[in-house]
Order: sequence, then C-alpha cells, then structure tokens
Amino acid sequence: MGKLFGTDGIRGVAGQDLTCELAMKLGRAAAAVLTEKTGHKPRILIGKDTRISGDMLECALAAGLTSVGADVELLGVVPTPAVAHLVQKYGADAGAVISASHNPMEFNGIKIFRGDGFKLPDEVENLIEAHMQAENPDQELAVGSGVGRVIYRQGAVEDYVEYLYEHIGADLTGLRVLFDCANGASAQVAKKLFPRLGCQCDFVGAEPDGVNINRDCGSTHLDKLEKLVVEGGYDCGIAFDGDADRCLACDEKGNEMDGDKIIALLACDMQQRGRLDQDTAVVTVMSNLGFMKYMEAMGVKTARTAVGDRYVLEEMRAKGYAIGGEQSGHVILLHHSTTGDGELTAGKVLALLARKKCKMSQLNSCFDKFPQVLINVRANAAQKSAYKEDEWLMGFIDNEQQKLMGMGRVLVRVSGTEPLIRVMVEGQDQQAIEASARRIAGMIDKRIIHPTL
Repeated sequence: MGKLFGTDGIRGVAGQDLTCELAMKLGRAAAAVLTEKTGHKPRILIGKDTRISGDMLECALAAGLTSVGADVELLGVVPTPAVAHLVQKYGADAGAVISASHNPMEFNGIKIFRGDGFKLPDEVENLIEAHMQAENPDQELAVGSGVGRVIYRQGAVEDYVEYLYEHIGADLTGLRVLFDCANGASAQVAKKLFPRLGCQCDFVGAEPDGVNINRDCGSTHLDKLEKLVVEGGYDCGIAFDGDADRCLACDEKGNEMDGDKIIALLACDMQQRGRLDQDTAVVTVMSNLGFMKYMEAMGVKTARTAVGDRYVLEEMRAKGYAIGGEQSGHVILLHHSTTGDGELTAGKVLALLARKKCKMSQLNSCFDKFPQVLINVRANAAQKSAYKEDEWLMGFIDNEQQKLMGMGRVLVRVSGTEPLIRVMVEGQDQQAIEASARRIAGMIDKRIIHPTL
C-alpha cells in the first residue's frame, strides 16, 4: 500500500482504488487515533456529495468507525464546507466528507475535518496512515454495547443555510442570476439560500442522479452557463463544483471570472472597508501575472504558496491573513469559514455587485489576464515519481523558461488529486507560450509516459 493521503484526503476510482475495504480500514484507524487524542469515545459526522459510490463508501466508513466503538452521525448530501461548519456547531470530534470534488463521477474521495472545522494536519494523517498500513494493528474490535451507533442527523442542510444567510448578510433584490450546481451537493442549499437573500434565481445542473455530477456542467465546464446567461439576459452566472467548495462566475456578456478575479475583487473591497488583515491576499503559484500586477497597483500585497487550498490555508493561519484561494475557484474567507466555500463566496461576490450597482462586466474588467496555456499529461503514480527524478527533464524545462526571456513563466507540477502532470506556460506572446507548452508536454511524454516509442 503506497501513500494514501494526497493534498486533499484520499482519492481514487471508487471500487478500484478507493474500495470498501480501504474505507473501513480508514474508519477504524481514524477512530483509534481520535480516541487516543481525545481520551473519549469519538463522535464523527459523515457528509457526502451526489455521486453513486457515495452510499457504498458511507456504509463502509461508518462500519469501520462503529466497529471500534465510535458513534457516527450521517448528514446525507451536503457540501464539503457544510461539514466543516457543522462539526463545530454540533460539537463533534471530527467530520468526514465523501467526495471527489470536481473530478468525474467514477472517482471518489474521503477527507476528514477536525472538531474545530480545519482539515487534519499532516502529522495526524500520517498517524492514521501508519495505523492502516500496519500488518497486525493492535486494535480490538468492539463487542456488545461497545459497538458504536449510527444515527441520521436531521436538519443539516437547513442549519448550513442559516449559517450562510447570516454570514453573507446582504440584500440581493434586483439581481437575476443563473446558478449551475454541477448536479452536485450545492443544489439543495442554493435553492434555499439565494431566493431567501432576495435574488431572482434560475438553476441548471440541479438534478443529480448519481452519475451526472460534474458531467458537462459546473465550474469545470463553464461554456454552457456562459451561453445560457447571455441568451437569458441574466446579470451573471455562478458555477459550483461537485462538493461546492469552489465557485467560478461569468458576467452578463458570458465572460469567465476565475478565482483570480474573484479574489482580487473581494480583497480590494475588503481593503476599502478596512477588513483586509495586513492588506494581504494569499494565492498559489498558478495565479496569473496580470492578477499580481493589478494587486500591486491597488496596494494589496500578495503571498504565494504551492498549489492546494491546504497550503493557502496554512499560510493564512500562520500569518493572520483574511482571504486566500486558488485560480480554480477555491476561496477561503477566514473571518467566516475554515475552508473554501463556494456558496459563501458566491454570496459575497453577489453582495459586492448589488452594493456597487454596476454591471458584472465592469467588475470583471478590473485587470487583463496574461495569456496562459495549460496541457494535462496523463500519468500514473509510477510515472509521476519518474518525472520528479528526471534531472535531464528538469534542465529541459529550465531551458524553456529561459527562452521566454523574462516575459513569462513555466510551471510544471504533479497533480495531488488526479493522474496528471500539469504543464502551464504563461506570458505575453500567445504563440510562444503555446509552442513552449507543447514542447514540454511532448518531452514528458517521450521520456516518462512512452519512453520506448
């Protein structure tokens, strides 16, 4: 068994990589570690998104937890950030989310939040993983009255909607918005929340059937939403991913608003209202150069981290920053939430639009993005490892960076959640960066993916 925990919990194809047996082992190991750390019988919440494998993994995870004495409360289908909030509200010891976020339906994942709503730190994940990998773990199974209980918690969606309503705190009357719920966990919440805020709403991607999550919809497929917004005369469109921890948008003209635009708008607004702690926003190395130049011009400092919302959050907590996120739409508003929250972010963006009384396209024009090319090279775990160890290939990539002559940048990284090596090249010359990205992707394929061809 290789390393299980990636940058966002355990991920894999459900039934193949992420099996019932693995989920049960995780439940037993997590319960053992939590019992040791808390000194009492743990109580753990479980939430899930809408993919068909969620029920299977929920049962297996709950069986593992209860088999060693932990009590489980099933929340049903709720967004990932709902679990982060409700684990605090309900006073539970931990909360588990069964979701693969923006990934296709066949994938699933499990991640765990602590009792304070933050994701488990690396050292705790390592303890759980070591326990799972032990050949003969010293763990007694519960018997008789020692077996844990499973209850179905009622009202989780309503409690989460109430929390969002209070923290968004805006009147969106007059706005007409089209929401794309990715056929995922946001659908129930969005339909209750945004009309209550006064918004005139319509919804697409809001009829999950277990297999259509993220399929040609949501934050990873904005083209459909953009077209419908223009055709329907909406003020803007909002798109979530499968577990609703991401939010992207488009303006009334159908132009995309990515995480960089959203962070820039919210951070500058927070600064103007005296709510931007230390005048700093945290982003990752993927953020566009146009974003960086705009923030500098606006007097907002930026801190950069490795890709992954957990690294953004670590920097925010360590330095006391209030906002951070990723180009992909993870936005963390630490005054309100312990994790990225797509519906909270959407509410804040719409509140800004309502307050400014302008067109969304005016907000979206805050800066021009530098052209950026992204090529994904499919790679399994062994190929990812081989890429990291190929010094000649590192030199080739450095040479491509030099060719841009200071007018752009190259970033090649191994995905922590998908079987991909991501090649990103950014710069002012579209033709040059496209050629560079193709050369790098081609060389990775030649040396790593198909070395004998």
